[in-house]
Amino acid sequence: MTTLSDTSTWLPLEGLAPGFDAYKAPAVDDLDGRTFTIDDDGDTGAPARTARFSGSDVEWDGATAACETFLADDDLYYVQFHAAADPREAVSLFLDVRDGRTLVVTTRINDSGTPRVTQEFRPGTISGAAVRGAAIAPSTTLIGRRAMWVYSEDHAYEHVYLSPHWYTWQCLAGPERGLADTDENSVYQVRPGIYVFTWREKVIPCAAVTIADHRDARALRSHGALFGLDESGEHPTHFTFGAHGRLLSTTVHPDALDPASP
Repeated sequence: MTTLSDTSTWLPLEGLAPGFDAYKAPAVDDLDGRTFTIDDDGDTGAPARTARFSGSDVEWDGATAACETFLADDDLYYVQFHAAADPREAVSLFLDVRDGRTLVVTTRINDSGTPRVTQEFRPGTISGAAVRGAAIAPSTTLIGRRAMWVYSEDHAYEHVYLSPHWYTWQCLAGPERGLADTDENSVYQVRPGIYVFTWREKVIPCAAVTIADHRDARALRSHGALFGLDESGEHPTHFTFGAHGRLLSTTVHPDALDPASP
């Protein structure tokens, strides 16, 4: 039995997985046979990284891993895979083939710390592509919004985007119903109205990566993955999901008290 205030009774990550992926989009094979060389925006001295796709596999950092590829928008792909070289590391690769831009999110399970699972963000460009539009960069656009996300007929949550660093979630339906917490988050704008939204939980050792389309307030759509440790604290758990959502409300702060302001 879950006691709401006793976090030791909260559901482990693998306990959430059954049925949580009901609204996951079908994977696509559009990238089969294609190779992308990625140049890092932030470190001109960093070597380029290559993603080479073959069927449902991707060769990344010289090793091959099974991957899932989702189409988030026209020529905008989200690729999720478990790093072959390190079972405590997962990679979320966003490829904007139209605009020539990329974002690599690396999620790592650490030996200690709060949060236990951390994330690294590396925007970049596709080598040789015609690069256009704004660079993929941190965004404060979601701050003040309250959104509902439905992952299956049985799973629903709401998110309140508080600041560049924090958001609050509450389970409205499902095995975690009644649970809520405030955790770390990061938001990057990929295209106008489309954001990579990630969070890192402090109670359950896990983190999530999603790409969320907020362009239609009545018909939000997201694709994502959760990665962390199972109940034993020894073995990684990794699964993908999808959600449909809608905007519930928006809070507009006075300029002087706006949490989005520097």
